[in-house]
Amino acid sequence: MPTTAPTEAEILAPTPIPQAPKPPKKLKPARKQVKPGDVVKEETVQTGKEYNIWYNKWAGGDREDSYSNKTKSQTRCSIKRDSGLTRANTTGMKYICLFFSRGCCPYGWECEYRHTLPDAKDDLPDSSKDCFARDKFADYRDDMGGVGSFNRQNRTLYVGRIKETGNGQETEEVVARHFREWGTIERIRVLQYRSVAFVTYVSEFHAQFAKEAMACQSLDNDEILNVRWATEDPNPVQKVAEKRRLEEMGQEAIKAKMDPRIVDAMRSVRALEEGETLPPDEEYDSDDQRQELEHQVDDDQPDSKRRRIEDVPEQPIQANGLLSADTLEGLKYFAEIRKRHGGAPAPQQRAPPPAAKPTGLGLADYGSDED
Repeated sequence: MPTTAPTEAEILAPTPIPQAPKPPKKLKPARKQVKPGDVVKEETVQTGKEYNIWYNKWAGGDREDSYSNKTKSQTRCSIKRDSGLTRANTTGMKYICLFFSRGCCPYGWECEYRHTLPDAKDDLPDSSKDCFARDKFADYRDDMGGVGSFNRQNRTLYVGRIKETGNGQETEEVVARHFREWGTIERIRVLQYRSVAFVTYVSEFHAQFAKEAMACQSLDNDEILNVRWATEDPNPVQKVAEKRRLEEMGQEAIKAKMDPRIVDAMRSVRALEEGETLPPDEEYDSDDQRQELEHQVDDDQPDSKRRRIEDVPEQPIQANGLLSADTLEGLKYFAEIRKRHGGAPAPQQRAPPPAAKPTGLGLADYGSDED
């Protein structure tokens, strides 16, 4: 085909220079969020007649705590401004600084914990602890506060004392704008006219961080939030979806730690036992691999069902099972004989063989098949 000649503008145009990819932005050393002594905790004056040494307070006095009080927090974390490198990045510590999440860490880059959002893909050393290295408990507190439970993966936060503005859609946008700073949000549900919202994160670590970061904070209307763990969602659809999500996470975790060749070989063994036809990509790579996997399967079975490869004669595999038609007929024949003559007695009750046996007798005259 004839080609058109380049125009004068194309000839004189400068050749674009390929741009090198920008290197990833490096974190700067973490800054000190506050100075020592800036944050002073105001103790509430307690009144009462009896002093409870267990709770360290007067009985019948003030019942305010960190979740029910209405005192606004003096500091707030800013991920964009406060995140940075600390000593934990060199020592290998994976846990997050609790005071950093609340915006009041005075150590900055000298802190022994990380000053960043927890990584959803990072595996913590101990699953019984949260992202701040605090021990979880078997059950939740009565007020659904505290660290939480290790028996349930909770990704939903209860947010109370919200001042609603306009309709529920506007309130949901305000909640999303303030809570998305702490991680990826899966869904938000606002209970209109009840000043309550439920925020569900994709990662449980982000929910743990957001719970501490937004405790006693304000949104757009100078309210003081009450942030706690949410109870289990009674919606059956959400229950099924959460169960399916946990199953998929478990399967992915197991698959990531297993050799894919072993997974394919075990799938092939199961297909052969069920009499199914194997696709070409699921066959064994070699006879040695097949025998090794079958030995492993037999070792996991009880003694009554254990079967070794070398003890079983080579039989052609039929479409309906592992044994050939001749082997099945032979097993049926011996089973019929044992059924007809009562079978073999137990080893501890077996009678000794007779001293003299007459000749010309059939199999029915013996005490057992072994005789």
